[in-house]
Amino acid sequence: MTPKFFYLYLLAGTVALTLVIYQLATAPQPVSAVTVLLYLIPALLLYYMAYKVYHVKKDNELM
Repeated sequence: MTPKFFYLYLLAGTVALTLVIYQLATAPQPVSAVTVLLYLIPALLLYYMAYKVYHVKKDNELM
């Protein structure tokens, strides 16, 4: 993973999380836990990728 995508992953994860919160707040009926988990998986994946890229970037700076 290249460290130049850190801010892209971070921004995309934040947008995805904001959209999940918006969808859950404006849902006309109660939402099941499985649906919430399926909505959160892309956001969590993007945050995880940002975390991994950050550590690669930090390790490269130390060397």
